[in-house]
Amino acid sequence: MKEQDNNNNSRRSFLKKGIALGALSATALAIASFQKEELEETGEKVKLLSPEGEIVEIDKAYVKPAQDLHLPLDSSKIREGIPNRKFVMVIDLARCKNALKCVDACNKHHHITGKNAWLKVYKMQESKDTAPYWMPSTCQHCDQPACVTVCPVDATFKRRDGLVLIDNERCIGCRFCMAACPYSARVFNWEQPDQGEITMNMDMTQHSSTPEHAGLPSVKGTVDKCDFCPHAIDKGELPHCVSACPNGVFYFGDKYEDTVTNGDETLRLGKLLEDKAGYRLMEGLNTQPSVFYLPPKDRSDNFKDGLDKYNEFQSVKKPEES
Repeated sequence: MKEQDNNNNSRRSFLKKGIALGALSATALAIASFQKEELEETGEKVKLLSPEGEIVEIDKAYVKPAQDLHLPLDSSKIREGIPNRKFVMVIDLARCKNALKCVDACNKHHHITGKNAWLKVYKMQESKDTAPYWMPSTCQHCDQPACVTVCPVDATFKRRDGLVLIDNERCIGCRFCMAACPYSARVFNWEQPDQGEITMNMDMTQHSSTPEHAGLPSVKGTVDKCDFCPHAIDKGELPHCVSACPNGVFYFGDKYEDTVTNGDETLRLGKLLEDKAGYRLMEGLNTQPSVFYLPPKDRSDNFKDGLDKYNEFQSVKKPEES
């Protein structure tokens, strides 16, 4: 564990000097070099993103090529995915009662804390004259993901089965992906994640061959997000949010097979979307999400069931914000 921490600190030491990583190209990594030897500046400037979110420029002489970056031994296997599969999710807003079992299960099985939860449930209301409803929000696993396009180190990638994942061994915390994501689906570990005994009791090698190193503790200075639970998919199981929901809100399945299930019922994806007017978020952006929503029809009664938990969450949250 100590050796891993030393490697992580080494890879991200430049963050402490106030400059984050920038892109020279989509395939070449530029790591800021702060060695003491004198360098002859080239006059060519490279734009980088600072930890404060500001664009800064440094001379190209202070970057070095990608071959110096440590890569996981099984990175090519991780990135391949499952052939002849296209995983999709359907979220039925009419069924959501803000039970938050999905959030609890996601946090537990990914060893993350509520503050950096990958799955969130929002209270929604278009206007004071329309009925409110609950809306689970997660990574959309887009077919045209902007986050993959902007990542300067190829840490964010899209698999052949549609999953968009993050390679934590390559992530250097530049947060370009967070800026590019229109769905605000990503979180950043500004501090060392407080995962307590979970981190200490985990077998650090048990998931070493699974995508995105699923099940390992979060790392300070890296980005996290929903991964559609590839470690569960590999075993033929549903994502944890799907199986944990008591109200059947989440459906998961294969677009190629035109089939989705919430564990209790299995339906034809095309017919479900047609019969219930399914839609995707921000279609105009052409990101082509793999997550579909069903409108919150007859939502008022269901909405009231989740108010107590929502108000409890708000009462805990307010003192921290003040």
